[in-house]
Amino acid sequence: MGIAVQAQTDGAAGDNIAAARHRFYDTANSQWLVKIFPGEFYVTPKSDEVLVTVLGSCVSACIRDPRTGIGGMNHFMLPQGDGGSWDGQSTRYGNFAMEKLINELIKNGCPRERMEIKVFGGGNVIDSSSAIGSKNAEFVMNFLNSEGLKCAAQDLGGLHPRRIQYQPSTGKVVRRLLQVNESVLIAREEKNYASRLTSKPTAGDIELFGD
Repeated sequence: MGIAVQAQTDGAAGDNIAAARHRFYDTANSQWLVKIFPGEFYVTPKSDEVLVTVLGSCVSACIRDPRTGIGGMNHFMLPQGDGGSWDGQSTRYGNFAMEKLINELIKNGCPRERMEIKVFGGGNVIDSSSAIGSKNAEFVMNFLNSEGLKCAAQDLGGLHPRRIQYQPSTGKVVRRLLQVNESVLIAREEKNYASRLTSKPTAGDIELFGD
């Protein structure tokens, strides 16, 4: 099984709790599917694992080592958190989520210069003046540029949510734009998630959604 990390506490080593909860077998395609939710990331060396997530305003980076096939995905909801310490909710922020995923890949033998990076999401599916989707999309591209990391593919922005299936062993991504009725559900789920986050204070402040 891969290395699953929800939001680590005090930099502790990851366990497989998230994977055990979100991993199931797809008999039709003879592969394991691992669902990645907001604030989670997952790294796997398994060639038969496909990472799946649904993105509204959130962004996911899919990063792998083309030589070994080891790769992973994160899922963050907010662009950037302040403070230098990890906490139980830190990987909801893009800066922590990107650093965690990249560091985990490096620990598993993937040097930065071999990383194949694809990014998705950042749709403005929520009726909000804060345009959090655009902010997430802008953040991830700025982060990669500032770190000197090349983006091999991107599908960011727009008004529709996306369902992403990513197979790290091959780098294949299947992206499906979701329909209007699904957009409403995902927007509601993201708002509910944001509300839960505001009740769990972390280092630094960030605007979630405007009126």
